[in-house]
Amino acid sequence: MLTGRKRPGVRGSGAPVKRRSDGYEFAELRAYVSGDDPRRIDWAATARAGALQTRVVFEDHALTLATALDASASMFVGRKKSNYALAGEAAAFWYDAAIDDDRCARVTRDGLVFARDLRGRVAARLCLERDETPGTSFATTLDIALAALPREAHLLIVSDFFEFDSLEKSATLEPLVRACAARFDLAALVVADPWRNGLPLGGFVRLRDAETGKQGRYFIGPPERARYAEAVAARERRTLGALLRMGIRAALLADDRGIEDSLFEAFGIGR
Repeated sequence: MLTGRKRPGVRGSGAPVKRRSDGYEFAELRAYVSGDDPRRIDWAATARAGALQTRVVFEDHALTLATALDASASMFVGRKKSNYALAGEAAAFWYDAAIDDDRCARVTRDGLVFARDLRGRVAARLCLERDETPGTSFATTLDIALAALPREAHLLIVSDFFEFDSLEKSATLEPLVRACAARFDLAALVVADPWRNGLPLGGFVRLRDAETGKQGRYFIGPPERARYAEAVAARERRTLGALLRMGIRAALLADDRGIEDSLFEAFGIGR
């Protein structure tokens, strides 16, 4: 899904499939059957085989590129930019792969952003114009994705996956993620904690949980910073491991790391 690079298993504006077409990438030779395009008859191979032989090529067909961004409250925190803004940049990079007849869709809590008559970059721009307000459960967004997106969609989900950490909520979110993995060509970016490299605070401070709004007064010193960094790293490994075990392409997305690098890692592409 990456600009300027060949997408894994994807060529041109779509995924290669074996069927008659005006494509140009050779797939195989086979015996001619009624209904084959006569222009695909390979006369040299026919002479060798003593029977009509048809050239089968890979055809490009249009993709449906879709995104679902987590708009829960915790995504609207960050240092220089919010995690939701970072997710939006990842979506822009994803849609930048849209060309020609590719369709684009954006899943939001209010439904599907999709223009039936628009394709390629124009459709991508329409999807990027939609922003959401804080407070939407990501489970709601994934529910809409399952109900509204076509089965062949290439879906990018971007979330901090904090709902995975709640036993009460994960019972809803995890099955939805699994269902999306079964239904779509799914990739996931796990947005990193903005303070994963160190808390900037010290002494007695008042902190608020961005997801629940719960507040408390805490003391932060070197041991607390170390434990926090360890907990963040452990959570990242746990979340990525859970997604990978579901068969989902997944990688970490952090504001100190390029979006392109994260997507390349998710798709297993070396730089």
